[in-house]
Amino acid sequence: MYGLRLRKRVHISWMIALLCLGVVIGVVAVRYISGVILFSAAWLFCGVTVFCFTAWKPYVGFVPVVIMAGTMMGLWRGSIDQVKLTVYERLIGVTMTIEGRVAEDVDLNSRNESVVRLSELSAKGHALPGTIYVTTKSTADIKRGDRVRMKGKVADGFGTFPATIYQAHVVQVQRPEPGDIARQVRDWFADAIRTAIPEPQASLGIGYLVGQRRALPPELDDALRIAGLTHIVVASGYNLTILVRFARRGFEKVSKYLSALSAATMIASFVAITGLSPSMSRAGLVAGLSLLAWYYGRKFHPIVLLLFAAAVTLVINPSFGWNDLGWQLSFTAFAGVMIVAPLAQRYFFGDKKPGNIRQILGETMAAQIVTFPILVLVFGQFSNIAVLANILVLPLVPLAMLLTFIAGIGSLILPSFAAFIGYPASWLLEYMITVARYLSSLSWAQTDLVISWWQIVVMYSAIAAACIYMWRKTKYNLRDSNLVE
Repeated sequence: MYGLRLRKRVHISWMIALLCLGVVIGVVAVRYISGVILFSAAWLFCGVTVFCFTAWKPYVGFVPVVIMAGTMMGLWRGSIDQVKLTVYERLIGVTMTIEGRVAEDVDLNSRNESVVRLSELSAKGHALPGTIYVTTKSTADIKRGDRVRMKGKVADGFGTFPATIYQAHVVQVQRPEPGDIARQVRDWFADAIRTAIPEPQASLGIGYLVGQRRALPPELDDALRIAGLTHIVVASGYNLTILVRFARRGFEKVSKYLSALSAATMIASFVAITGLSPSMSRAGLVAGLSLLAWYYGRKFHPIVLLLFAAAVTLVINPSFGWNDLGWQLSFTAFAGVMIVAPLAQRYFFGDKKPGNIRQILGETMAAQIVTFPILVLVFGQFSNIAVLANILVLPLVPLAMLLTFIAGIGSLILPSFAAFIGYPASWLLEYMITVARYLSSLSWAQTDLVISWWQIVVMYSAIAAACIYMWRKTKYNLRDSNLVE
């Protein structure tokens, strides 16, 4: 009987998911393995060969073998980048001039220094791998996509950054032509919005539309963080999901093809405007695959989609899996939205399809529950008012995005009436700012909490157990949940 169970066939999609799980394990494990040479392509060859054999006869008994095959492939891919990054070991402590491209928008740290993330690096005519973290007190106008040359002492890196340079001197800033067109369009439209809407409401509205959190005033940014509302003003899946759903539903009655095309255009435009950060890489890939499945009438199981997207993003850039908080939070939030939220909706409300407000609140609460352990582990704090703040603000975010967009368009078409056109958006955004500021000012708004890794395991085990219980009670098919619907 036991042998028959092991010979039970597994659907090929789950075999691919298990392979992807192994790839994730392998890439992440490379970070913590020392003294072992994994760079050899033999690891890749062995992994591919083993998987092809198991895919030919996808039995339950081959599940551990498939995971092992994926792990070998992940070890090979991760070791390639790890070997390349060893070049920085001999640069630590050396004062040098490094040239690179500004990978993300420049922001300010707590010391009022500009923070620049440089990629496509070179020094003394030699290319350097990875992305480094640089701070400078220079007032030079530096934007995403610029080529800059900076001089300073190379220091140890942190997180996904193999090296850092603090208080660097800006030698040269060069803005290529035509440069980052998507960033230019974004800034051009943001200026139009600021003509119609006063600050800080304008920055909040721009944050909703394009996830440009770094334009927010520090005081408002802190208020949103304490209130548990930061997720709505960062370039993430939440902003993208709202836009994609709006685009798809808006043309659905006209044509399925036009509906899919408009949503796909929205995905490509949003990712281009915000940049390929770890969270946006995940969000764009998941939204694109979900849209593709919807268009062809197919269904992805969320776990399969989750593991596939994680493996693809790590194969493209293994450093995402090496202590990148944005990547970790992005995938845990996705698990909350696609797994916890639909199970909870079915368990508590039955077969009745959720309306827009209930769906938005349910997905957000689920995402916060699943990301809670990581956030507390990293920051040592959690928000006591996050649920209330989200209830008061979140259902109005789609409307705020629409009104902000109308204000920007109105400012371009009828500049003389810009302030009048922007008044509805300004009023609504002011309400949201007032809520965030008031709730964050309460003495009990947040609590300090220190937890350990074993408590993290217990928390996620409890979440998994709750999901299994709700699934067994409701018999809900998770394949029916689609991000773009």
